[in-house]
Amino acid sequence: MNTTTLSHSSQPQGWMQKTTALLPGLLLAGVIAAVATWAAQFPVIKSNGLSALTLAIIIGLVIGNTVYPAMASQCHSGIAFTKARLLRAGIVLYGLRLTFQDIGHVGMAGVVIDALVLSSTFLLAQWIGQKLLGMDKRTTLLVGAGASICGAAAVLATEPVAKGRAEDVAVAVATVVVFGTIGTFLYPALFHWNAEYGWLNVDAQQYGIFVGSTVHEVAQVVAAGEAIGSQAADTAVIAKMVRVMMLAPFLLILSMWLSRSERKQGVSNGSPTSNKITIPWFALGFVVMAGINSLGVLPKELVSVGVQLDNALLAIAMAALGLTTHIRAVRAAGTKPLILAALLFAWLLVAGLLLNLWIPTLF
Repeated sequence: MNTTTLSHSSQPQGWMQKTTALLPGLLLAGVIAAVATWAAQFPVIKSNGLSALTLAIIIGLVIGNTVYPAMASQCHSGIAFTKARLLRAGIVLYGLRLTFQDIGHVGMAGVVIDALVLSSTFLLAQWIGQKLLGMDKRTTLLVGAGASICGAAAVLATEPVAKGRAEDVAVAVATVVVFGTIGTFLYPALFHWNAEYGWLNVDAQQYGIFVGSTVHEVAQVVAAGEAIGSQAADTAVIAKMVRVMMLAPFLLILSMWLSRSERKQGVSNGSPTSNKITIPWFALGFVVMAGINSLGVLPKELVSVGVQLDNALLAIAMAALGLTTHIRAVRAAGTKPLILAALLFAWLLVAGLLLNLWIPTLF
């Protein structure tokens, strides 16, 4: 009788103990995310396309390489929980930003442009990164995902599939910040120069699709679009959302490709490998959430709250990644990731423009 009582009473104690162990890390990452979200509202930061996600990892990096080591033992459990569970929940909720009806606003041409830009940019990243620059696979996968899909959110979503390290994620996000920010200034400048000199016949809507299909971050897309006007901004965001919608099939294909690659490598090395494919269930959850949102059954207020919660979860995950990233590890990556990202940026700008001019003529 006493043994049974003790076993039952120990269960809530164990649960409470685990929850208490998570609190320090969750609170620290949460505070950083809150500060980043607050700072992201300043006009000077907002106009430059810097989102709360990028600010969260920057603040996390600063704290992670100064005062955090002294409290790492107390915060480790909460930070690990944040980087795993909360990150995946954030990717699922990201689907609330999308509806399948968005596809209709950009037409089949817009979908084809997004698909070609995504696939060509990612494949080019692997070839340049691994074959020409001799970079490791993890970093090239993450840099390629950030450039080809949706910036920091894509890097975060790809990390569990690519089995990336915190420093790999930090390097990839850094490339998104640098070249995405350049894009927010360069794209509007190119539009105005083109209007002045009449090089190409491009209107605000065409410019919006170009921006949405090639600029890295959603926040950067908004900034580059609004610099031209509301029509350009609206079209750019819709084109970007269609591109974001391709995240789930991208992750499924990437998982199968990596699994097949590992099997081949195992056969050539004579070592046994697992045939198991890592299915990113959070990516399927992302599609389901977008599908539910497409039905229009969710109240607008609930969707708004869900998007705000998602912003918070992703910012907290970014803060946790920043806290566990050591600058020396980022430095060890050298200039190669920046060179890769610069070449991908040039590809997005030039090849993306050519695709935006050519594909609509086929439909």
